[in-house]
Amino acid sequence: MDFKNSDTVTGPRAEDHLPHTAQSAVKVVIVGGFGVGKTTMVGSVSEIRPLTTEETMTQAGVGVDDNYGSDTKTATTVAMDFGRISITDQLVLYLFGTPGQERFWFLWNGLFEGALGAVVLLDTRRLEVSFDVIGRLEERGVPFVVAVNDFPDAPRYSIDDMRSALDLTDEVPIVRCDARRRASSRDVLMTLMRFLHSIAMTSAPA
Repeated sequence: MDFKNSDTVTGPRAEDHLPHTAQSAVKVVIVGGFGVGKTTMVGSVSEIRPLTTEETMTQAGVGVDDNYGSDTKTATTVAMDFGRISITDQLVLYLFGTPGQERFWFLWNGLFEGALGAVVLLDTRRLEVSFDVIGRLEERGVPFVVAVNDFPDAPRYSIDDMRSALDLTDEVPIVRCDARRRASSRDVLMTLMRFLHSIAMTSAPA
């Protein structure tokens, strides 16, 4: 897979236009609790300037949204984040980041439609917020991998401990990442692609 480089510039860019050679597309959703780094991951790996729907956080969210570990966060996604990666000249990957606050989870149903798979991004300071997220994916039958965003002050649990805490089978990949780094976010997506490929090969007729 060839993930093209992306530089931050002002004004229109050729990369922002869908290549005329593109013939098919796949959709991946990045999910997780509030403040785990979904917007950051989409922005770090997208070849186009990502579309975000962030709004300034206000006092209305106090006592409603759990922002533990995100005390310096001043904006939040209220609909979705969107990015794109050209895998080949013919195939593009669309990334959709979901809002993390539970009061916006009703939007997830539409974002899940047609998704090939998902990345569950988590913060080890708040593992419990991932329980419902994973449950929703399992209910809908959406294959997923878990990516642990390594915040500097977050506890570092072993993969086995996290697998046990999240009640995941051995087949579900768990990887560590730094959502700020393009290469790290790319590796997470490649892990998901390999996982989806293994599922397809396993379920294919002999």
